[in-house]
Amino acid sequence: MKKVAQLISLGMLLVGSACHDIERSRSVDNPAVAGKTIALQVCSNCHGVNGVSVSPTFPKLAGQQREYLMNQLADFKTHSRVDPNAKRFMWGFTHLSDGQIEEIATYFASQHAILGEPGDPMLIDEGQKIYTSGLSDKGVVACVSCHGQRGEGAGPFPRLAGQHADYIEKQLLIFQHSDDRPRGAPMKAVCTNMSEHDMRAVAAFVEAFPQASGIATTEPTDQ
Repeated sequence: MKKVAQLISLGMLLVGSACHDIERSRSVDNPAVAGKTIALQVCSNCHGVNGVSVSPTFPKLAGQQREYLMNQLADFKTHSRVDPNAKRFMWGFTHLSDGQIEEIATYFASQHAILGEPGDPMLIDEGQKIYTSGLSDKGVVACVSCHGQRGEGAGPFPRLAGQHADYIEKQLLIFQHSDDRPRGAPMKAVCTNMSEHDMRAVAAFVEAFPQASGIATTEPTDQ
């Protein structure tokens, strides 16, 4: 009986210790908490555990460029990015350390990106032409020049392939009509003469990046 009582006491001690660790890990303002823990316990509430968000309000982060994610987290931390949803959902992350930012970005960049479902074929076809060739009559340069043949992005230029079309369209409008994105000057120049239909078309294309385009693949990128 004494041995049983000791085992029960040890079990209770371990359970109590585990709960304590869980609570401590949720103290995300503690610089000792790993960035991956924050990604799994906090960021996942909106962006999904694997970075594949369900709601287009929140961008997919899976397979996103690590440098791009670090830049955006830094802008949220300093309140440099002032678009409405940045203020609403991300301005509270002023406590993140540089190490935590790097770890969060590394975690989501390493996750498998997933493409969206194809939409209107005619709209996607229009979007492909804009993505690959731009709109010369409007002075709109091709998206492929910065975001890559497969929409994978590079460094500070984000991955677009698989991103929610609604989110892409909303960001293009923000770039066009405001200076709420501190690193958005190049995109503002690109978007200046785009119509909302142009934006909707390119957003539909990059969300699905159909195999038929000949420039995309459904295989995830490894960061």
